[in-house]
Amino acid sequence: MYLKWSRDEVEARLKGIMQSIHHACLDAAEAYGTPGNYLNGANIAGFVKVADAMMDQGIV
Repeated sequence: MYLKWSRDEVEARLKGIMQSIHHACLDAAEAYGTPGNYLNGANIAGFVKVADAMMDQGIV
């Protein structure tokens, strides 16, 4: 499908994606005992996302 977005729409979508990533990192870090640690939060959030997808597909 060919979509054409304005510059403002691209910026708004990217901002939303980045905010979602930011919150996922902070929430994961908080939930697993390292509040404020973006590196741990990013790694944990990524791992959980992959693990959830594998479980949904019945791999694990």
